[in-house]
Order: sequence, then C-alpha cells, then structure tokens
Amino acid sequence: MGTKNIRYVLAGEGAGTIFAINELTGDIHAMKRLDREEKAEYTLTAQVINRDTNEPLEPPSEFIIKVQDINDNPPQFIEGPYQGSVPEMSPVGTSVTRVTATDADDPVYGNSAKLVYSILEGQPYFSIDQNSAIIKVALAGMDREMREDYLVVIQAKDMGGHMGGLSGTTTVTVTLTDINDNPPKFSKGSYEFTISEDLGIGKPSGRVKANDRDIGENARSTYSIVSGDEKDVFEIVTDPQTQEGILTLKKALDFESKNFYNLTVVATNIRPSANGAPFMDQTTIKIVVEDADEPPVFTKSTYIFEVHENAAINTIVGTVTARDQDATRSLVRYSIDRHTDLERQFNIHVDDGKITLAKLLDRETDTWHNITVTATEIRNHSQISRAIVAIRVLDINDNAPEFPTEYEAFLCENGKPGQNFSAVARRDGRNRDAALGQMAGQRISEYGGRFGECRVTCHLTGSRVAVEQKS
Repeated sequence: MGTKNIRYVLAGEGAGTIFAINELTGDIHAMKRLDREEKAEYTLTAQVINRDTNEPLEPPSEFIIKVQDINDNPPQFIEGPYQGSVPEMSPVGTSVTRVTATDADDPVYGNSAKLVYSILEGQPYFSIDQNSAIIKVALAGMDREMREDYLVVIQAKDMGGHMGGLSGTTTVTVTLTDINDNPPKFSKGSYEFTISEDLGIGKPSGRVKANDRDIGENARSTYSIVSGDEKDVFEIVTDPQTQEGILTLKKALDFESKNFYNLTVVATNIRPSANGAPFMDQTTIKIVVEDADEPPVFTKSTYIFEVHENAAINTIVGTVTARDQDATRSLVRYSIDRHTDLERQFNIHVDDGKITLAKLLDRETDTWHNITVTATEIRNHSQISRAIVAIRVLDINDNAPEFPTEYEAFLCENGKPGQNFSAVARRDGRNRDAALGQMAGQRISEYGGRFGECRVTCHLTGSRVAVEQKS
C-alpha cells in the first residue's frame, strides 16, 4: 500500500489543542507555547489508518512528551514582607530571622531553581547566609535608644547567583528590642517644695521624676527616702501611670517645731541592669514648711482654782493664759462661754485672762463652779481655743446650828450629877454637833454624843432647862 493511502492520527492529552500531527508525514508539533510549570509531560498515542477505509493498519503507539525546563520563573518570597526582632547590644552572629523564597522552575534540571541569597540594603548592620537565608547581626553595639528599626532588603537569585539568573526581593523590618542598659536619671539635681503646715496626712506635697531611656518594665523605678527624714514624716510612692515619685505626708507638720527638711531621694530600676548591677540615681528635695494660722494654745487644758465663799465681788479667782504659737504671735482676747455660767457669777478680763467674782458665792448652794473660757486671736476671729476652769468654793463658819424641833424632858429635882435625862438630835450647816444645858446662866448639863444625850452636872430644883447648841 502506498503512502498516499495512509493517514496518521493523534489521540491523548492535548491532541488537537496543544499538539497536532501531520497526516502525511506523522510529524508532531506544538500548536501553542508550552509551560512546564503548568504541565511537565503529556501522554499521547499515534496510529496509522487507511485513508479510504479508516481502518487501522497497525496497533496504536503510545508515547510521552516531556516539556524541558528553561529558566523562565524568578524566585518569589511568598511570606514576605517579614518582621524580625533582636535584643539591642546583641553580639555579632546573633540570629534575627529566616526568609524563604521559592522558584517554580525544575530543581532537578540545571540551576534554574538553585537560589542564592544576598542583602541589597541593610549593611553593615546585618548579614545573611547565602544558602540558609538566616539573617544575623553584623555590627556589635547597636543601641535601641539611638535607632530602633532597620529596613533590610533581601534578594534571592536563581542559577546559583550567576549572570543571567532571575531574582526576586523582599523586605525585612528588624526591630531592636529593649534591654535594661540605661539608668534612671532625675531631671533635676535638686527640687524645692513649699507646703503649708496644715497639709493633711496622705496629701501629696510634691512630685519628682527620674527619666529612663529604656521602655516598658526596664524603665520602671521605685523611689525611696534614704536620709533627712529621721522622724519618718514623709513617704514617697511611684505613680504607676506617670512613673513619678509622689511625696506625701505620713505625720502632721508643725512649723513651730521644724520648718525645713532636706531629703535625699533615690530612684532604683525594678529590673537589674544588663550586667546584673542595680541602676539608680539620687536627688535632694528641700521642703520649706509655711506657717499656718492655728488657734491659740492654753497653758493648761483644765484649770482648778479655789476661792472662799465670803470673797468680795471683783476678787481675782485665778488667771488663765493662752498664746498664739504662730510666727505672727497674734494677741488674744479672753471671754467666758455664758452657756456654762448662766448666773454670770464670774467675769474675765479680755486682755490678761484674770477671772474675777461678779456675784457673791455660797458654798452651801454650790460647792463647785465649772465654766468654759475661750481665747480668740485678735487678727483672726475664727481661731478660737477653749479651756475648762473648775472653781472650788471654800467654806467659812457662817451658819449657826439649829434644832429640828423643840424638846421637853422631865426629871426629878433631886436628880444626881451624871444622871442622863434626855436625848436630842440636831445638826448645823457643817454637820458639826454641840449642845449645852443652861439655867440662869449656870451650866447644868453637858452634851454626851452624836444623839444629844444630856447628863446632870449639878443639883437641880424644879425649873425649866434651856438647851443651847453651839458650834
């Protein structure tokens, strides 16, 4: 059979679309551009058939077309751009991060997929291993406080980095993380605060700040008073928001006893330094205490005076004294709280505090008088102090004894001396007892005790006896 009566046909993957066969010669050619990265091989069958009858003249032959790779794909960094970090002051060679590029070309055939890494930007601070793509520190002593972020440009080139190879790039932002390599530093070598002596306990009296170039926990400090506060009047705490040291009062101030403090304050990092030693700084705080207007102070909180009940009006009972302890040394005026002296039995001299009688006293009516005296500053009438004055009234003999009733007793006129004849009860204003029986100026009886027992002291005749009570 001649070649004119045969025809070649093609079947299989891509037959008629990607590949075509010359019916007369059996030559196979591609109908469009092939891409190994899309499909690396095709399985096809070819067969010779009779052109007139379309019957096969021989069994089909199967064959595989493999697409040979060329370097037509550049490397790609699928995960880029990258972020990396490393502690500041890290030694040379410290690993930062690793990048990865891929190449779609055939890694087996030739060097189309053999990649080599290099740094295009970021030297001399960092380097990269050309094979492993690990980025490392290349410069010692990099300080975060001087520069925190670095932009590194990485290139991956195929063909083993040789000329003609394709390349791809990515960026890596490297951040230096903080270490505690800076001590706290007070913004001033000394501070001065002026506070009033009446500042309340727990109230802030001033703020100081030790700045730290580090960040986060490495910048936190605690404050302490190391000298100048022997009586433990102040304390200093750290404001968690501002990192300032807040000076507050633990005890009340007294301008009159101490009006100046010179404190030494230390700020210490919470975390140790990179070499393990504590980081600290110190400053001095001068506290000037201002005088606050305070009430005058009595020399005693309670005064006790005595006066006889027969004392004349205007008699001086006693003197109270109050003084203004402030620097102004204001004069004071004295007065009596009349709610405690409703009868107005006493007066007080407004200038010198002498208390005098305004009315006559009677011990038998009131033995004690308790009054309240006040001292008021002349310059500031709102500054008032008070003191209690207890006045004891001393007794004099100004009351005669009295019988509660009249008594009548009968006895024989021939009664003998020593004979008891009656019992009477009597008492004077001072609880003192005494009684005598008299008749016509002659003592005829005597007092015999608390109950007024009388005894005959002479011979009697029939008469009435008068019993007299004496102090």
